[in-house]
Amino acid sequence: MAVYQTQIQVRTHGQCTTEITDQARNALHESGMQHGTVTIFCRHTSCSLVLMENADPSARHDLEAFLNRLVPDNDPHFTHTYEGPDDMPSHIKMALTRSSELIPFSQGSLMLGTWQGLFLWEHRTAPHSRSLVITVMGE
Repeated sequence: MAVYQTQIQVRTHGQCTTEITDQARNALHESGMQHGTVTIFCRHTSCSLVLMENADPSARHDLEAFLNRLVPDNDPHFTHTYEGPDDMPSHIKMALTRSSELIPFSQGSLMLGTWQGLFLWEHRTAPHSRSLVITVMGE
């Protein structure tokens, strides 16, 4: 079994989802492999990864709005607020979602569903540069 690994940087624009499906596809293409799995790992504690509908942006907006209602900024019960009112909420949102995704591939193509896309979900209100590790394993 072969392994190919690369790191990418994704610039976010505050609380939102940024599609990174093409970056995963590019890493798979660079690996030259035909069958196996792609793992994407987020190296941060205040953003996450999510597989979500990529055809209608309103689905992502609804998901973001729901999580913001579930874990609002400025909660008076939080003590970890050193970096601002979105500090602890961003960590909770990351813990409730995922820091990695595993996607199978066959014949050199990701086996995503018709409407699935891979997104980096920024939970902080300010823009950030995020580092992701993409590991391709297979043959």
